[in-house]
Amino acid sequence: MRDVKHEKVPGRAGSDTSRRAPRLRLRVTPDAARQLRSGHPWLFADSIREQNREGAPGELAVVYDRNDRFLAIGLFDPDSPIRLRVLHAGKPMILDKAWWRERFRSAITRRSGLFDEQTTGHRWINGESDGWPGLVLDRYDTTLVLKLYTGAWLPRIGETVDLIREELKPGQIVLRLSRNIQEAARGILGKEDGAFLFGDKRDAVVTFLETGLRFEADVVHGQKTGFFFDQRENRRMVGSLARGRDALNAFSFTGGFSVYAAHGGAKSVVDLDISAHALSGARRNFDLNNSNSTVVACRHETIQGDAFEWLDENRSKKFDLVILDPPSLARRETERSGAIQAYGKLAQSGIAHLRPGGVLVAASCSAHVSAEEFFGAIRLAAKKSGAQFTELKTTGHAPDHPATFPEAQYLKCIYLEMAGQTVSPCR
Repeated sequence: MRDVKHEKVPGRAGSDTSRRAPRLRLRVTPDAARQLRSGHPWLFADSIREQNREGAPGELAVVYDRNDRFLAIGLFDPDSPIRLRVLHAGKPMILDKAWWRERFRSAITRRSGLFDEQTTGHRWINGESDGWPGLVLDRYDTTLVLKLYTGAWLPRIGETVDLIREELKPGQIVLRLSRNIQEAARGILGKEDGAFLFGDKRDAVVTFLETGLRFEADVVHGQKTGFFFDQRENRRMVGSLARGRDALNAFSFTGGFSVYAAHGGAKSVVDLDISAHALSGARRNFDLNNSNSTVVACRHETIQGDAFEWLDENRSKKFDLVILDPPSLARRETERSGAIQAYGKLAQSGIAHLRPGGVLVAASCSAHVSAEEFFGAIRLAAKKSGAQFTELKTTGHAPDHPATFPEAQYLKCIYLEMAGQTVSPCR
């Protein structure tokens, strides 16, 4: 990354950096100052009391308190309600090339020892929680996917890619963009979502290993960066619970949980999803593991349909393992209450499909619903069912998806076993 001191402003792409504007300076409300001192990585537009001039996307801005003391420095985004993404807070710091490289290496080192050659797909950088606000970097074997959630990174994309190439030496790098910055990317970079920033541009679909199992990911058009790495630990747990069971994977997407269940010895697995495209991916993921005898031995069925409706309309169908992993049911705070009720209703429907001794696996990726609220809704549904349940486990974020501030804490999962003759193999 370019050398940047607090007293200097990085030049815009294509500008004469010898003529630099004064450093962008922000003064904030007392409440925002407290938040920044406590380590929160966002500064919202309505918390800015003074600004010495207009700022450009990706420019470094320094935040001061009302006594003109340094608070933080971060990436400015004039087009976002999150006006500043904090890079550093505390004492003043020079953000030069060595600083950027050390920040990158720290994120990579944090994953040291987590994965071996049997897992070639995982997250390298998890945004704010790794000190790279609004930026995600995922690995799919030799292909890396760089996902941006703020336009502040767009003017810095060249030097960011150079750093990634120098440190990780990938075969390809694919750019993914959140919807809110796609137009800006066309103007600043001349690139679309899914563009190859480096490497072979022929294949949008790549394959990788997870715990020795093979999966595909559409890194150009797929959801997020192409696959949901955050559920890896829960997929492994499902595999440990699956032996001898008939499993239902509702909201199955491309069948990640199902492949693990089959590998764990499930007798049968049903993938249920509204997307025909996702179900085709699930069938391909099973085919990718046709050298695995336990996967081949498992009967695999796909059903296209609305999972909420199917669960309600087909209660006579029973399973020993029911997995409920819906998309976010609360994308904003105003949807939180309705989402909690929906999670409870969904759990009731899932429980209705369980045989005695069966296990319910219920997950939520809604950041606006807390773990306490979600687990409470599922436990209440279990109580209302009239059956006896043992709570086997609750889980949160995978180790390569750290969550260091409240808004980043979205993932939670709970495992409940219904009373019956079957004894859970994970005990």
